[in-house]
Amino acid sequence: MSQQPPERSTAPRPARPDASMSLLTNVMDHSLDDGYAEASARREADGSAGMPRTLKSKLGLAACLVLAALVVTLGAAQARVAAPVLAKEREELIDRIDGETAAADTLESQVDKLRDDVGRRQRKALEKHGGDQGELVALLAGATPVEGPGVKLVVDDAKGTDQGGGGPRETSGFSDTGRVRDRDLQRVVNGLWQSGAEAIAINGQRLTALSAIRAAGDAILVDNRPLVPPYTVLAVGDGKQLSSAFQDSADGQYLQALKDTFDIRTSISAQEKVSLPVAPSLIVRTAEPYKAADTGSGAADTGKGTS
Repeated sequence: MSQQPPERSTAPRPARPDASMSLLTNVMDHSLDDGYAEASARREADGSAGMPRTLKSKLGLAACLVLAALVVTLGAAQARVAAPVLAKEREELIDRIDGETAAADTLESQVDKLRDDVGRRQRKALEKHGGDQGELVALLAGATPVEGPGVKLVVDDAKGTDQGGGGPRETSGFSDTGRVRDRDLQRVVNGLWQSGAEAIAINGQRLTALSAIRAAGDAILVDNRPLVPPYTVLAVGDGKQLSSAFQDSADGQYLQALKDTFDIRTSISAQEKVSLPVAPSLIVRTAEPYKAADTGSGAADTGKGTS
């Protein structure tokens, strides 16, 4: 009995690596849409595909090419003609800007020299006509630089965010945010004056009897000049005595309350030598009694003065 050969199963065909990318495969295999392919085939069958064959069509195509070349040539020629003009105008504008800048710098330099000269003349006049108290008047007016022992007081904003609650600024009319305010510096300066300071400067800005500490938004202005924290206050006087007197005063306790309540950073130390510059500007004002003109109306003299 013959033995039949065993059945051999056919092995399955391996799957294509791009079987899962059917969309991309279809796009690559059929890059041209079927509709465009049919239209192209129809044109080839009709003989209308390719370059124009009639003389009229060839002349029209040649005219279009000539027109396009003419437009491109004219554009290039105009660009070449206008380029030197634009470059010249640009150079002239740069020269004008440089000239005006140099003129402004010269005027600014002249203004600075005149301002310095006026300041020197005012200080000399103040020292000359101040009598026996000329030095004291010049010191209080900030007309002379000051150097000697004193204290260094640094006041800076708190590191934290907005803080609430009571404190020395509860009814001051502005938010308690842990930032140093103009009123805080005003109290610090007044406290130093009352404690015996002979001269004071904030961030190199000399204070006089006419100085003003104000606020513009969140910025603190000293004589209309903005300051940035930290605020370094230098005061000339007996260092240890001045420091002790200020800390024991009401303004010193106010500053300590700001530190305890709002985490405003402060530090005070006695210095063997501090140097204060002269005031940036010195304005001398005089006043005379006002005499009303005799108009015959019998009006009484009010005795008011002008400055």
